[in-house]
Amino acid sequence: MRNQLSTSEVLGVPIARLDPGSALDETQRLYEDAAPAMLTYVNAHTLNLAASDSSYAELLRSAELVLNDGKGVLLAGLILGRRFPADLNGNFFTPLLLDHAAASGWSIYILGARPGVAERVADVLKAKHPGLTIAGTMHGHFSADDEDDVVTRIRAANPGLLLVGMGNPLQERFLARRLKESGARVGLGVGAYLDFQVGEATRAPAWMNRIGIEWLHRLTQEPRRMWRRYLLGNPLFVWRVLRTRLRRGIRSKTS
Repeated sequence: MRNQLSTSEVLGVPIARLDPGSALDETQRLYEDAAPAMLTYVNAHTLNLAASDSSYAELLRSAELVLNDGKGVLLAGLILGRRFPADLNGNFFTPLLLDHAAASGWSIYILGARPGVAERVADVLKAKHPGLTIAGTMHGHFSADDEDDVVTRIRAANPGLLLVGMGNPLQERFLARRLKESGARVGLGVGAYLDFQVGEATRAPAWMNRIGIEWLHRLTQEPRRMWRRYLLGNPLFVWRVLRTRLRRGIRSKTS
């Protein structure tokens, strides 16, 4: 059940305006609710995808909790007059959630990345988060024909929290389709977080994260895959946000 949270709407997607502690409290509330809940992070790239795909935008709007990820969304909140209290990006908030899961006795299922990666991630996360229970793991490179079997495996493991790292929009679409059948209480799309844990992808230095240019590091690491997302996508996102602000200003003057 969705709570009445304070939100900031960015490109048509309402995003919760929460600090880390409040976001953990809300996740706990959703975990205890009768219905399973989907959590999702949205960054500039995610919102660009949603702006050009109405079905994906509707999927994000239907999620029980949407968290702001990255400096681009922080900037959008500032431009639109509804600031976010903190940057709840996945690399910051997911570890907090896993600490909470370990302390609360939630079991975790890890779904995503290339074959063999999820098992290594499980070992890393157990070391980083003492007491964390890993219910099972499965890679994310499966066909549509295999999806029923994957869901059956997850349900048999009976996890509390399902982490899905298959990138946008695949991970959110999977959770929207199959979270209820999976038996998990909460499903969360974590993108490249799984790869970061075992060095399949490298994180930017802390100073780059602080000033909001982590994207530049990812671009230099994977230029062929990332150039369109960042060199075209980042300016497009800012332009879309500024256009929203301008339209709001015009409406307010004519009303």
